Amino acid sequence: MSGAPCFQGTRVPVQDLVDILQHGGTIEDFLAASPSVSRRQVELFLDLAKIQLAECASP
Repeated sequence: MSGAPCFQGTRVPVQDLVDILQHGGTIEDFLAASPSVSRRQVELFLDLAKIQLAECASP
């Protein structure tokens, strides 16, 4: 995928999830469009993103 970060074991870029959520979609919408990605993978990604955001935003 040209170096784009993908969900492990898939060719689905994590950016696809971000794009769907950014445009008002849901996790369910993403999972329906990307059946090779598990809900657990999405949850782990969102947890990691939350941690990274907190670290970037903290003084």
